[in-house]
Amino acid sequence: MQQQGSYTDGFGLHDKVVLISGSTRGLGLEMASAMARSGALVYINGRSAESVEQARAALRQTGIQVQGLVGDMSVVADIDRCMAYLEEQHGRCDVLVNNMGIRIRQPLAAFNFAQMQQMLQVNLLGAMYLSQKAAALMKKQQWGRLITITSVAGHIARPGDGVYPVAKQGLTGMMRALAVEFAASGITSNAIAPGTFATETNLEMVNSAAGQTLATRNPTGRWGRPEEIAGLAVFLASDLSAYINGQVIAVDGGLSVQF
Repeated sequence: MQQQGSYTDGFGLHDKVVLISGSTRGLGLEMASAMARSGALVYINGRSAESVEQARAALRQTGIQVQGLVGDMSVVADIDRCMAYLEEQHGRCDVLVNNMGIRIRQPLAAFNFAQMQQMLQVNLLGAMYLSQKAAALMKKQQWGRLITITSVAGHIARPGDGVYPVAKQGLTGMMRALAVEFAASGITSNAIAPGTFATETNLEMVNSAAGQTLATRNPTGRWGRPEEIAGLAVFLASDLSAYINGQVIAVDGGLSVQF
């Protein structure tokens, strides 16, 4: 076996074109930062030009450069436009991270049909169509990484959260279907299932009594820090993950395995 350079070079993403949907804050922005620092040309995505530019500016202040694509990745026309732009500019999309999602916390009985449709459209159907378009570009070069952000809520359910687990479990099924369909083309498909992370959207809950109780239920005794998801995302996007396919990897401090 021939050795060349450091083994850690295999984690590099040099010259890889990466698109991360819904990535102007939180876990998406942390993954974007880590992949850019690993050498990738990263496109962050948001629904408004203002949110995208604010996120880019925040990263620039830390010395990290990323590109931006404005569009709603649950809308077919926006997906088509953004993927056409990547094809025109680079001829490829090497890594797709399906990160966009919304959550309406309420019991199933409280949902109307339009809300159910919205949850599935944003969390599942948009990711399916975006993955289809990205995989078509990846097949041309016989290499690609499809990474889907699910949730431990796709495997464990709690009262008062009637539709979100359905959408997240649907993403797991999608990820596995993609893993089988595209593996022969050099494209792997895997999922990251985050647990409780102290992102901007969760800060109110983190600082509440309920949030403190939730932390004590975790074997680590705390909420996750957003940067703690980034290493796995970089690994799954790299050459070193080539034989990992169709897997869901939980990043939750052990929350989902504690009885």
